[in-house]
Amino acid sequence: MTISKKIGLIGLDTSHAIAFTRILNNPDYELFLDSGFRVKVGYPGGSADFPLSINRVDGFTKQLSEEYGVQMVGSPEAVAEQADAILLTSVDGRVHLDQFRAVASFGKPVFIDKPLAVSTADARAIMAIAEEKGIPCMSSSVRRYARELIAALQEEENGPIKGAESYGVIDFMPTQPGWYWYGIHTVEVLYAIMGTGCTAVTATRAGDQEVITGVWADGRIGIVRGNPHPNGTAGAVIHREKGSRFADLAADGMGAYAGLMQRVIGMFESGQVPVPHEETIEIIRFIEAANESRESGKTVAL
Repeated sequence: MTISKKIGLIGLDTSHAIAFTRILNNPDYELFLDSGFRVKVGYPGGSADFPLSINRVDGFTKQLSEEYGVQMVGSPEAVAEQADAILLTSVDGRVHLDQFRAVASFGKPVFIDKPLAVSTADARAIMAIAEEKGIPCMSSSVRRYARELIAALQEEENGPIKGAESYGVIDFMPTQPGWYWYGIHTVEVLYAIMGTGCTAVTATRAGDQEVITGVWADGRIGIVRGNPHPNGTAGAVIHREKGSRFADLAADGMGAYAGLMQRVIGMFESGQVPVPHEETIEIIRFIEAANESRESGKTVAL
């Protein structure tokens, strides 16, 4: 396929920047996506008060420059000026609104890596800017596109979905409130199964165990469980009217990354956003409410 489109990376402080670039730029990689898009320009970024950001940005920047020939520039605006589409991969959800606002005037389609934001106010502000300026914009965890999950959702012979459980690693970072860090993956999976419409959440913790229960307006119940290390597994159970189905969300390894990039490139080409803005905003509000409940011990309305 002819290479005709340039992708710009904003925020090189996460392994996702490497993973996405490998999928898009390396023809020898088994998960290579021959899309006509290549990562060509990047802005390192990095958050000085977040060790898992600032301590990794130099290494990832060096790797992207030396292995993939990504040209480094000095600002998000410089990326947007040179790119046809943008992957905003900054690992720190606190900076996403400011970085998106910096490039919005260029009108380029943007994928914002998880979490979209670490507050509902920021999430709404990002999507409002995108809608006002007509910018195709999406955010998603890679777990949403795990092949086992997609297969399970397509098996509809047991009737409508009545509820679900999602589980995965939980970890906490002072700069990323509560469940916004690793918890975003498990919540994103729950919403991929259940859709929007949660009305209230209750978070429970005992020792190192963490569980969120969400009640939907139509009476369905969704549960998220965060498992501490060394339990690094991830999965979901979909409960339908006549049966339940387990999905191993870690079974395909990097395949979920390729699945996500397929949807992102599709959005870049068509302008059609695969995850509705209202769903992404509700995911952020779900986590915000869960964090509130985690501290107060009370049920919190969305």
